[in-house]
Amino acid sequence: MEQLALFPEKGQSTGIPDGLLTYLPGLIEAGPGSLLMDQLVHSATWKQKSVQMYDKQVLTPRLSAWYADPDTYDYTHLRRSTPNLWTPELLQLKSLVEPIAGVQFNSVLLNYYRDGNDSVAWHSDNEKALGTHPTIASLSFGQVRAFDIRCKADHRQKYSIRLEHGSLLIMKGNLQQEWEHRIAKSPKRMAPRLNLTFRIVTKA
Repeated sequence: MEQLALFPEKGQSTGIPDGLLTYLPGLIEAGPGSLLMDQLVHSATWKQKSVQMYDKQVLTPRLSAWYADPDTYDYTHLRRSTPNLWTPELLQLKSLVEPIAGVQFNSVLLNYYRDGNDSVAWHSDNEKALGTHPTIASLSFGQVRAFDIRCKADHRQKYSIRLEHGSLLIMKGNLQQEWEHRIAKSPKRMAPRLNLTFRIVTKA
């Protein structure tokens, strides 16, 4: 079973190495952010992915939806004959984050965390389809959750950022090659959280 969060619920970790993350709280104001979250939660084509764990198939503890340009490869294994195409709301958010990230994205992965039991385990977004040093822009709405990172070579090097409602986190540099990240389960009662990660995916 996945461990619960190792980090305090208040404040950000200090000493995060330079060049890995940029965190911008309050990019989207609370009211408009709540409206966007409600629209996306009710309109997205949610799926719950099944993954192999040891000798059985288990469902991932969150819901996901994948949107992209028409000719973009769906590397997330949420298999469709064609990708979900951009909605007006997603295009609006894409145009907001691209100038800040300094790249033009061709896809976005939505993850819906329904409560504190929903999570994502330690992992890196280091698939070949994302390139060697991807820039990924992550928008968060709803419940504050801890975004934990740890060094692959030394798990004692651990840090955490509290992803607030309307915030933007940009992952860059060597983060995906040398570090892992997660959203841990929480023993406390939590409201829903919506996360959008904008990515550049190699086209088929």
